[in-house]
Amino acid sequence: MKLKIQNKINKMASNTFIKKQWFIIGFSVFIFSFTITGCSKFVEIDPPRNFLISKTVFNDPATVKSALASIYYKMREQGLVSGRYGLSTVMGIYSDELNYYKFNTDYQEYYGHSVIASNKIISDWWSHAYNIIYASNDIIKGITNSESLTLEDQEHFLGQALFIRAYIHSLLVTIYGDIPYISTTNYTKNNVVSRMPEDVVYDNIITDLLQAVLLLEDSDTNSEHVVPDKAVATALLARMYLYTEQWELAEETSSVLINNYQLESDITKVFLKGSPETLWQFKPNGITEKNTYESSQFIIQAIPGQTYALSQNIMDAFEPNDLRLLNWVGTKTSSDGLTTLPFAYKYKETINTTSESLEYSIIFRLAEQYFIRAESRTHLGNFIGAQDDLNSIRYRAGLASTPANSKEELLEAILHERQVELFTELGHRWFDLKRMGLADEVLSPIKPNWKPTDILLPLPETELEKNANLKPQNSGY
Repeated sequence: MKLKIQNKINKMASNTFIKKQWFIIGFSVFIFSFTITGCSKFVEIDPPRNFLISKTVFNDPATVKSALASIYYKMREQGLVSGRYGLSTVMGIYSDELNYYKFNTDYQEYYGHSVIASNKIISDWWSHAYNIIYASNDIIKGITNSESLTLEDQEHFLGQALFIRAYIHSLLVTIYGDIPYISTTNYTKNNVVSRMPEDVVYDNIITDLLQAVLLLEDSDTNSEHVVPDKAVATALLARMYLYTEQWELAEETSSVLINNYQLESDITKVFLKGSPETLWQFKPNGITEKNTYESSQFIIQAIPGQTYALSQNIMDAFEPNDLRLLNWVGTKTSSDGLTTLPFAYKYKETINTTSESLEYSIIFRLAEQYFIRAESRTHLGNFIGAQDDLNSIRYRAGLASTPANSKEELLEAILHERQVELFTELGHRWFDLKRMGLADEVLSPIKPNWKPTDILLPLPETELEKNANLKPQNSGY
């Protein structure tokens, strides 16, 4: 890692980790309930009991691994990151990626831009996210007071927990705006917590990630990329520098990954479980679900009966002969031959069509880092470097070099490439429109109920009723 970043990491670690106060444990660790086979197959370790005394949990590395496994399991199954009910589908219909055909009221509110504060998705995402954050805080609290764990184990587990806390907060702040940044398990404090300005939340996220980068191993020890390692924390750190417009740090941090990892050269193999491009992915349980939830959500089996289809906006965005269009988009025609709909076909195996898992749900992959560096280089005036990064993605898609050669043209080209490369992946399209100030321009012509205040979702009505310190509600709700 370049000296500038390493010095900053070392300084932050000195202030926050080496000098960190040791906590006295007064609570039992919160462990989510889950199916035994689901979690054990997820990371191939024994599952924890629902409630374990903290002192017992944090005296044994196996039980700490199990506690962390339960967090990853819950992230895979529910909430913002889940392939079933998460950002990929919900923010896909909220933005310009997906059309929605079913009649669930909560989803129709997203698709029609008529979301209200009592929407169940809103409350489920919020409560699930803060439950995950609570669990990560309990692990942070417990391992820093353990008398039995080795220093190596402490650093490994602490790095994971800090990353989880930072990652979930990074999604919440992008969706809801000002939010509480929770770093304690103290219920008394958490029940009356107040919202923090977005810039303060981002500062806290970056602080956690700088520590995580320092503490985590260089690579996932089981080589399947199902446990966050140094590369994953670095990837999120680069994204946060981009979102906060710290261009030099974003360029340097993304370069760390680009210089040490490689893109999958074969467009047909990018979403297979062994892709070298993958930085972090969720493993199916391998028993009741062989492959990904994303495939079951997006692949159209019959018309009528479809839930989602790709919008005309995304279809129009592809250039002729783009290999992503040919390989990552499928079509389904109704039996009467009158209707043909396109669908996201990045994940090709439905849950139980194979005897072994061929595809895992990818959360972070290297292609994003090329976009981060290209955008940062554009703002820094390095247009040739930005073109090189953009072309690395375009060449794999069978396209010619980008013709963009000015700041304005390059930023437009980067947004376009992100659209056709990252479509239906964890809300990237929505986050891009939001942070670039383009949501109103892009969505108002195609979303009849669009309002400029839709740039943020409302805080859950139930949370505002329980804690008045979270008020005022976001504008427009």
